Amino acid sequence: MNSTLDSLETREPAVRERALMARLPQLVARAQQAPGWARILHGVDAATIDSRAALATLPVTRKAQLHDLQRADLPFGGLTATAPRALRHMYVSPGPIYDPEGSGADWWRFARPMYAAGVRAGGLLQNCFSYHFTPAAFMVEGGAARIGCTVIPAGAGQTEMQVQAMVDLRPDTYIGTPSFLRIIIEKARDMNADISSVKQALMGAEALPESLRSWFHAHGVPLVLQTYASADIGCVAYETATDGVVNPGLLLDEDVIVEIVRPGSGELVAPGDIGEVLVTLLNADYPLIRFATGDMSAMLVDAAPSPCGRTNARMRGWLGRADQTTKVRAMFVHPAQVADIVRRHPAISKARLVVTGRMANDVMTLHCEAPAPLDAAQTAALVASIRDVTKLRGEVCWAAPGSLADDGNVIEDRRDYR
Repeated sequence: MNSTLDSLETREPAVRERALMARLPQLVARAQQAPGWARILHGVDAATIDSRAALATLPVTRKAQLHDLQRADLPFGGLTATAPRALRHMYVSPGPIYDPEGSGADWWRFARPMYAAGVRAGGLLQNCFSYHFTPAAFMVEGGAARIGCTVIPAGAGQTEMQVQAMVDLRPDTYIGTPSFLRIIIEKARDMNADISSVKQALMGAEALPESLRSWFHAHGVPLVLQTYASADIGCVAYETATDGVVNPGLLLDEDVIVEIVRPGSGELVAPGDIGEVLVTLLNADYPLIRFATGDMSAMLVDAAPSPCGRTNARMRGWLGRADQTTKVRAMFVHPAQVADIVRRHPAISKARLVVTGRMANDVMTLHCEAPAPLDAAQTAALVASIRDVTKLRGEVCWAAPGSLADDGNVIEDRRDYR
């Protein structure tokens, strides 16, 4: 059985690098056909952008800018090189931010992480990413079509039905968030249901601490891998395993160029240092160039080749956010959303959103400074505003005036990632 999806994954690194750099001028020229990129890349001679050094001279476009860019030029800020009405799908992420999908096969390049996680032709996977507005479930669908496996389009929620589907249909693979698989396993135990057919899982959209991976192993899922992907880019990098042992780092996808820079700048850090992840996406429909994700990571340097046989560069996992944006139950929460909540409630003078919990059990609490303790009606109204603005459940607690730290932070992540 092949251990890799195709021969691109085992190219000599120098061969891969030459191929990527040869594609760069074409990418920049294609991007400049889109009005948004034409403005950003004004005056750039695409033919000269044929090396990493040349790429590093181009401006950074930040994920945090997308909302404003799109408001000025709906739906995609003029950043798609394919006309919006010629795309396959338009997705809506909180913000709102609109994400495109073109019509090419495996457009999100999700077959590679799925194959690395053991998905094969003739297999059956339960796809528990949401099919509602956001693209994660469709990333899986594209990868499954390329590999040739069958999908149960389960989506999120309806836990008892998820368990019953696993009992009756016997999928070999789960794909979704770590927290939801844990909920399914716990529900199966309550129902005394046999879901032991699920032997492998591919996780995304949330952190996967080693404690939670070990918990899955102890509860009958021997292979648990994670992928680093986003609604803008698709797959950026993914884990692999050899003989059931997870290999160090996350392998880069074959169609991305990753740079690690000092947060808030385009300046490269020293090899191996921690910085913000910039991605250049070699995609003809949505050519992202030096796209700042807001995520922190570092490249593995001087590491032995991956035992899986794949030869691409590897990065460390998620190491935090370059800004205060954080992800709660697979949804981004932004400082601007906290400000929006506070504006709705004049009695609140200051607020800080604190995220706690461990093993994917996130708890979001809005600490609110107010002259007097909040009564039941005020608390209920704040809880409703949190839900309306963030699309997530949150708790509220009162803080005495002047008690919250005056450090400029409005979101604090206190989760235990051990």
